[in-house]
Amino acid sequence: MSEDNQERNEAQEQETLFEFPCEFPIKAMGKTCPELEIAIIEIMNRHVPDLGEGALRMRPSSKGTYTAITITIYAQSKNQLDSIYMDLTACEHIAFAM
Repeated sequence: MSEDNQERNEAQEQETLFEFPCEFPIKAMGKTCPELEIAIIEIMNRHVPDLGEGALRMRPSSKGTYTAITITIYAQSKNQLDSIYMDLTACEHIAFAM
C-alpha cells in the first residue's frame, strides 16, 4: 500500500467513533421470502469471508410479513462497513439496513 493510501485510510478510520477491528451488529429488514436470507448471506460472504456460525439471527414480524435480520460481524474497517451497507441497501429484497 502506498504511503498516500495508508494516510487516507488512517484519516477515514479517525472519522468514526469505532475502534477497528470490533464486533459490530448489522441490522436489515425486508419482506419475508426465501430470497431475503439468500441475498443477505451472499452479500455478507462477499465482505466477510469468515462469517461465524450463529452470526445471523432472523426474527419475523408479528404478522410474518417482514423479517428482521441481525448479522454480527467482526468489522475490520469503516470502508468494509460502508461497502456492506451499500450492497444491502441496493438489494431489492431489503427494505432498509442500519
